[in-house]
Amino acid sequence: MPYVNIKVTDEGVTREQKAELIKGVTDVLVRVLNKDPETTFIVIDEVDLANWGMGGLQADTYRAQLAHK
Repeated sequence: MPYVNIKVTDEGVTREQKAELIKGVTDVLVRVLNKDPETTFIVIDEVDLANWGMGGLQADTYRAQLAHK
């Protein structure tokens, strides 16, 4: 029973894009690991940009620094 958790920032991922991610990841697990799609779970979490960090900074601050380089 595979469980895959995809985390993305909450910057407008559409319902259609989420459906494509769910289908695509499920198909990969079926093809590569021979998993049953009926017992494969894909969860997409949308994380507020203020709650996403990299390089010791919140994502929006990190991106702003990159834009000024």
